[in-house]
Amino acid sequence: MQTAAGAAKAYASLAKLADPGAAAAKLQDGAGGQNFGAVLKDAMGAVTQGARAADTQAQALATGKANVVDVVTAVAESETAVETLVAVRDRVIAAYEEIMRMPI
Repeated sequence: MQTAAGAAKAYASLAKLADPGAAAAKLQDGAGGQNFGAVLKDAMGAVTQGARAADTQAQALATGKANVVDVVTAVAESETAVETLVAVRDRVIAAYEEIMRMPI
């Protein structure tokens, strides 16, 4: 059963996404760090991977090869990742709108 390990992995991934200090350090690294687009691309990849894992677990449950707890954990991880991504998107849009309201 992978519930504890899966939950720990999901929380670690979310902590990396939610830590503004680490993200700012990556953006300020210059040539050695990632740019903002790469960070967003990595986050989208993680969300997609989580959704695929949830789908795989659901299909395995339908065939009788998976535990209900594993399926619920995978779906919850995927839902949390999507909610985090939506929150980041909302903040980016709000920041863009604020910049657009600035006088030149």
